[in-house]
This record gives sequence, C-alpha cells and structure tokens, in this order.
Amino acid sequence: MLEPTPPHILCVVAARPNLMKMAPILAALERLSPPVRLTLLHTGQHYDAAMNSQYFAALGMAAPDINLEVGSGSHAAQTAQVMLRFAPVLEAERPDAVLVVGDVNSTLACALVAAKMGIAVIHVEAGLRSYDRAMPEEINRVLTDQLSTLLFTSEAGARANLLREGIAEASIHFAGNVMIDSLQRQLPHAVPLAHTLERHGLGAAPARHALLTLHRPANVDDPVRLRALLETVAAIAARLPLLFPVHPRTQAMLERFELCDLLRRPGLLPLPPMGYLEMLGLMKDAALVLTDSGGVQEETTALGVPCLTLRENTERPITVTEGSNTVAGHEPARILALCEDILLHGGKRGKIPRLWDGHAAGRIAASVGAWLGGRAP
Repeated sequence: MLEPTPPHILCVVAARPNLMKMAPILAALERLSPPVRLTLLHTGQHYDAAMNSQYFAALGMAAPDINLEVGSGSHAAQTAQVMLRFAPVLEAERPDAVLVVGDVNSTLACALVAAKMGIAVIHVEAGLRSYDRAMPEEINRVLTDQLSTLLFTSEAGARANLLREGIAEASIHFAGNVMIDSLQRQLPHAVPLAHTLERHGLGAAPARHALLTLHRPANVDDPVRLRALLETVAAIAARLPLLFPVHPRTQAMLERFELCDLLRRPGLLPLPPMGYLEMLGLMKDAALVLTDSGGVQEETTALGVPCLTLRENTERPITVTEGSNTVAGHEPARILALCEDILLHGGKRGKIPRLWDGHAAGRIAASVGAWLGGRAP
C-alpha cells in the first residue's frame, strides 16, 4: 500500500527581516506529525550574497531550495518580476499552501500569484497597520491579508484591524511575535560590541553608545530630509558615540546627493551592513536606538532598550503603548528633545507584550497542522 503524500508548504523569503521570522517557523513545521514537505524559496529581493549567507548561517537555516534572483528595481518592476518568476515555480511545485511573512514587495507578489492559482496563502505578521497609504509596505500588508486563508497576528490589536476589513474571524490566529523567537534563541550568541568595533578598526568599545538604522525611502530618497536627519544625529553623536550600519540603499543615496561628508562628523561611527548576530550585539547594550525599521522597534521592545522611530507613524503600535518605542517623527527639535530626556533619565523600558515569549512559531505550526488535517481530501 502506497504511503500518503505529505502536504507541501512552499515558504517564501525575500529580505533579511524575513529570515528572522522564517527560521523558527521552518524549525517548528519540521517537527509536525504527521510530517509536511517544506520548500524554501528566496525571491532575491535582497540580493547581497554575502549578507544573505551571514543571516542564513547565523539563524541555522539551510540554503533556499529555489532562488528567483530578482534583484532590485522600482516597486512595480520588482513586484512584476517576482510574479513572472514565481508563477512557473508554482505550476511545477503545486504546493498545498504558500507561506509568506511580513510586508515586502515579494510578500504581496507571491500571495497574488498563489491566490490566482487557487493555492492557499498563509500570512505571518498579518493585520499590522500604519494607516499611511503613502507607505508602500502598507499597500502590501492590506492586500496580502485580503488574499490569505490563514492569518497569524503578532499583537492583539491586529485582530480588530482585520475584522474591520472584512476578514473572517475564523481565519485569524493570534500567535505572537515570531521575530522574538529568533531573538531569544540567538541572543546568547550575539557578537560583543568590542569585537565588531575592533574588526572595523574603530577602536575600543565606548562605555555608552547609541545606534542608528536608516533605510526607508521616505527618509533616504529625499536629500533635504536625509541631510536634516543626519545633521540631527550628528548633534547626538557629539554627546554620545553613535554607531551607524549604513544600509546599501542609504549609501547609494548619500553618494547620489553628495552627502557622504556628513558621515565624518565627530562621534558618528559608520559601519558596513551588519550580520544578524553583530546587530544584536550593537543593539542589546545601546543606551538609545534611532530607527525607521519596523523590526528594530520590536527587537528593542523585547530587549527593553529605548527606541525613537524616525517616522510619523508606526504599524506596530504595541511597541509604543506597551514597549520601549516612541514615534519621534522628523522634526529635529523633537528628536533632540526626546534624546535628551532619554540620556538624562534613561528613557522608557516598557514591558514585553503578550505572546512575545519565544514560542510563536510553535503556535503557528500547530494551527497550520490542524488546518492541513481538517481539509477535505
């Protein structure tokens, strides 16, 4: 008698933050009984081979089974290329479900192709909303959720967002934040700050430091805003050494706008893009983190590190209402005043939100397994 074919889930990653979310999910799905067949596909949206390999190694992930090698481009071009290259893969593989994470262009592109081919979509990190449609990721979030069969939320408020948009309540599962699974697992292996600075020839580790990440198009594609933000952080760096791993997109814009001299201000320590364990080492002992990244807002909340978000809104409001994050906006005077308060008084540490406990991936896998077992043959 032939053994039944195990159900097949095709898991999609595209950008480095996706890897931190996917690593524990894959590990949890691999432990399901009865077993499932897993295929990992990388769209190549973030295409720096060295950086990708660093993240895969740090997170204990095997190399992807399929790489679409899409590369960079405009939002339209990138989304279109992912769809064009993903469709033949789905035709050949015919999985039972496509699992996507986050809100990058590849998330929406792969969800759209799968839905049009009648293949179920599983979205991890569903229901997050900034309510800012000028933010490309917001469009990706809203549309991916509309296409999904199973929606896993990372914070309790996301459920209300999905219900308002007509998503069936039975499709929504509050699993918690899977990114914190990776953080808790890898935190003991974080590269010490001193090692990173020594490796890059930046001298001894300071007793106290700040950390900056900056990559959102709204911040780095506008030369006026980019200059203003860097002038602001330079004022902070004059008081407190400020480490700045420069994102490739940001570096390209600094060169295009002839703003590289701003990186030479006293106390401002530019670094190349960091691997995951290096970033954890820079972040965990920081006195202050300034960022426009959604994931960093979550990581600093889990670490209890004061964070200022250099945007006018956040799709992760729980990091503000319960965590260590404050939405600082773009106004230099407000950013500097908030920094001053943190440096003088320590800043808010917040608390770790519900189900940010390192076990979100197990809850996701259990729900996926129950869904697979309950489908009609």
